[in-house]
Amino acid sequence: MKRKKRTALLTGLLFLFSVLLTACGGGSGGAGSADDEIVIGFSMDTLEEERWRKDRDLFVKKAEELGAKVNVQAANSDDAVQLSQVEQLITQGVDVLVVVPHNAEAAAAIVEKAHDADIPVISYDRLIRNADVDLYVSFDNERVGEMQAKAIVEKVPKGKYALIEGAETDNNAHLFKKGQMNVLKPLVDKGDIEIVYDQWTKEWKPSEALKNMENALTANQDDIDAVLAANDGTAGAVVRALAAQGLDGKVPVSGQDAELAGTQRVVEGTQTMTVYKPIHKLANKAAELAVEIGKGKDPKADSKVNNGKTDVPSILLDPIAVTKENMMETVIKDGFHKMEDVYKNVPKDQWPKKK
Repeated sequence: MKRKKRTALLTGLLFLFSVLLTACGGGSGGAGSADDEIVIGFSMDTLEEERWRKDRDLFVKKAEELGAKVNVQAANSDDAVQLSQVEQLITQGVDVLVVVPHNAEAAAAIVEKAHDADIPVISYDRLIRNADVDLYVSFDNERVGEMQAKAIVEKVPKGKYALIEGAETDNNAHLFKKGQMNVLKPLVDKGDIEIVYDQWTKEWKPSEALKNMENALTANQDDIDAVLAANDGTAGAVVRALAAQGLDGKVPVSGQDAELAGTQRVVEGTQTMTVYKPIHKLANKAAELAVEIGKGKDPKADSKVNNGKTDVPSILLDPIAVTKENMMETVIKDGFHKMEDVYKNVPKDQWPKKK
């Protein structure tokens, strides 16, 4: 991986300064521990969602344990702001840049600017498209979509389906949908399933998902048998729209991210499933790799993912489908959420026993 030119220059100047100090009787001199500290720029799309705040905290904690410093910036889902923040990080001086892109295509400019400054770029969770990304660390997002569809098809093998997808600008949203269609298309072709509504959710906003689901219900006179919602934020909006028509708990709904509200709906019965992505594994792995790359090492990737321009070295972790039946063995066992928080709206005599 490339290192910054100015880092090499600074190292050379410090060495020269050390020699001069030694020659003048000023001691050994040289760079102190602070000079060796790896600085990571973490550019995030948003911190509005619970999930991303967890990513930030876990990533920063792990990186600091490894002796690195992390400068976090959040763009509030604004491409121009994200680019501007990255330019600031580059100017301030970072050894490696980790990016959660708001827009998979627009973020290519971020990679270009970073590489112009000899700064390597890790694409975190979401793939940056059409750019020479140095490394991609995420989950197998196509599998996420397959898990969502399989769980709902088990409940409704035949019927009318509404698809409330994620943000069209997010490459992951396309991967989720591709995975869903891997499962649904054969059943659609067979005539068992009819997709009666299919819409992206602008910027993943629950308010937009609510409008989409209300439109789906109106267009189909409330005759919808199942809903594939791309994440827990959109699922919450879907459940709200269904509840307004007295259909919550009657129409199966998928989700993703194992957000607290999502897991609560799962155990309450208004959301069928969520996909748990152990983000502590993602954040820890990404932090470890960022430190390695910042030190000039070339980490091993176990696969490659094409981003439209190149086959990006990639590390893809396994997601886990979570239902009411395995909530205790997954989300709660991992300490991702506390049992009392997940089951707070369920009568205590109905809580599962801890093993």
